[in-house]
Amino acid sequence: MSERAANAHPALRSHFEDMNQQHATGTLGMWFFLVTEILFFAPLFFTYALFRSGSLDPSFHAGFIAASHHQNIKLGLTNTIVLIASSLTVALGVYFAQTNKRKALVVMLVLTLLCGAAFLVIKGIEYNEHFVHHLFPGQNFHWDGAPELARGAHMFYILYFCMTGLHAFHMIIGIGIFLYILRRATRNDFSSEYYVPVEVSGLYWHFVDIVWIFLFPMLYLIDPASKH
Repeated sequence: MSERAANAHPALRSHFEDMNQQHATGTLGMWFFLVTEILFFAPLFFTYALFRSGSLDPSFHAGFIAASHHQNIKLGLTNTIVLIASSLTVALGVYFAQTNKRKALVVMLVLTLLCGAAFLVIKGIEYNEHFVHHLFPGQNFHWDGAPELARGAHMFYILYFCMTGLHAFHMIIGIGIFLYILRRATRNDFSSEYYVPVEVSGLYWHFVDIVWIFLFPMLYLIDPASKH
């Protein structure tokens, strides 16, 4: 057995020289992945901005504003607070992994998972409200407001469900990832020498949170003082 193999950390993969190189590579890989995720969401944000500006048709601008008044701001704000709290628990989890505090790490991971589950439950309640009021895009879409705003309102909800649905899908993936991290944490797999899985998972979770920070004002706070 070589001296390197004898002194190597159990988590060190054979194609890395040391744990620092493995850590840096893993972190860089996650950042590259997040860049592709930005490119994934960017077309939806661009499409939203295009219709929201009314550059294609002024009725879309007014329709977007009118549709936003049907959003449940309290639920949206609650979900925003939940995700901000989850970002804190994730950051603390990374810190506790770095400082060999396994029990505290497990607690933070559980709290993060509870926040993620709470977000999805609240979003499900909100989706149900839209279904009940026939504000789901499609043939059964029904707009109670001014008829000339119906096209813009319909487009708003098309983008709303696409963007929030895609975000919720990423949240579900994040919950799956953290269930895996939690399982490993209970086995005491992480330490001050090896915590990169916790850190890169945290980067993904922070990205999902940041996307929502943009979605909330875009979808819920469009000219709230105006009347249509």
